[in-house]
Amino acid sequence: MSGTLDRAEAYLDLGRYQQAAALASQHLAQQPDDASALLVLARCQRHLEDLPAGLASVDQALRITPDAPFAWMLRADTLSRMGRHHEAVAAAQRCVEYGPLFWWSHHTLALVLERSGNGALRRDGYAAALRATELGPQEASAHFMLGLIAHRLGDHRTARAAYGTTLRLDPQSSEAHNNLAMLDQRRSWSSRRAWSRAAEGFVTSASLDVEDTHARFNLEGMAWGVAASARWCAFAGMAVALVSTQGGRSGGQDGGGPAGPLVGALLLVLMWGAWFLWQRSRMTPRVRRTMALVARGCPPVLVMAAAVALPALHSLVTVVSAVALPAVDTGVLAACAGLLFWNLILTYWISRVFLGRRAPGRRARRGAGGPG
Repeated sequence: MSGTLDRAEAYLDLGRYQQAAALASQHLAQQPDDASALLVLARCQRHLEDLPAGLASVDQALRITPDAPFAWMLRADTLSRMGRHHEAVAAAQRCVEYGPLFWWSHHTLALVLERSGNGALRRDGYAAALRATELGPQEASAHFMLGLIAHRLGDHRTARAAYGTTLRLDPQSSEAHNNLAMLDQRRSWSSRRAWSRAAEGFVTSASLDVEDTHARFNLEGMAWGVAASARWCAFAGMAVALVSTQGGRSGGQDGGGPAGPLVGALLLVLMWGAWFLWQRSRMTPRVRRTMALVARGCPPVLVMAAAVALPALHSLVTVVSAVALPAVDTGVLAACAGLLFWNLILTYWISRVFLGRRAPGRRARRGAGGPG
C-alpha cells in the first residue's frame, strides 16, 4: 500500500487535493496507524479548507508520533487559520522544541505570531523569522516572513533587503513584488522614480497572481491618485478661464478683442499638457495599459475622473464662447463653475471613502506559508 501513499503525495504536489485525499484515506483504511498518511490527509484537508477535519487528522498523527515537528507545524498552522491563536502559538513552540534546527520550525512560530495580530508579540516573531533565515538562507519563504514582520515594525530598510532576497530566490513571488512596491509607494510623493517602481511592482504582482486582490487594490489606489491629482489643474483651469474671458467679453465695447480668451486658452493647453507629460513620464506603456484596465472596473476612479473632466470641459467652453458667443451671460458660467468646484471637492472625499471600502480584508498571504 506504500504505492498508494506515494501516488497521494504526487497528487498533493500537483494540487489535486481531492484525489490525494481519496488515496490517503484508502491507504489509511488498511493502515489506520500510519502517521505519515494521516499528515498527507491533513495537508489535503487544509488545502480544501476543511480545517476541523485537518486538525483531527493531525491530532491523530500526534497521538502516534507525539514528537514529530512537522506534525506540530501542521497543527500550529491549522489552529492559526481557525483563529485559535493562543493554541497555535503553543503548538508552534512545541514545533521549535522538537525541531530546533529546522528553518521551518522557527518560520512557523514567526507566522503564527504574526497572524495573531498581537503587536506585543511581533518582536518575538521577528526573532523567530531571523533565526529561520539563518537556518534556511536559501528559503524564499523565510526571507519573505522576515521582510513582512520588519515591514509591520516600521523597519523598512530590513524589509526592503528581505524582500529583495526573496525575489532573488523566487522571482515569481507576487507577494514580495507587491510588498516591495508598497515600500516604494511610501516615497512616491518625494520621488518620481519611487512612484514608477511602485506602479511596476503592483503590475508585476497582479500579473503573477490574478487572484491577488491586494495588488489590484493597490493599482486602483494609484489610478485614483492619478485622477485626483488632476483636480488642481481643473481648479486652476476654471479660474484662468473665468479671469481671461472677462476682458474678452468686454472687448466688444472697448476694442480689446479676443486677446484675453486666447491667452487663457494657451494657458489651459500648457497647464494640461504639462500635467499629461508629467504623468506619461512616470508610467511605462505596460503600466498605462494595466492601470487603464483596472480603472475601468473601479467606480471610485471613474467617478473621480468624471468629476475632473467636467471642470476641464467647462474651462474649454468658457474660453471658446468668449470668442464665438460673446453675448453669453458670464454670470451663468460663473455659477456653473461654482457648482463644479464644490462637486469636485465632495467627489474627492466621497470617492476616497468608497475606494477604501474596496480594500481586501486582512488575510494570510500564501507566500508566508511554510512547507505545504
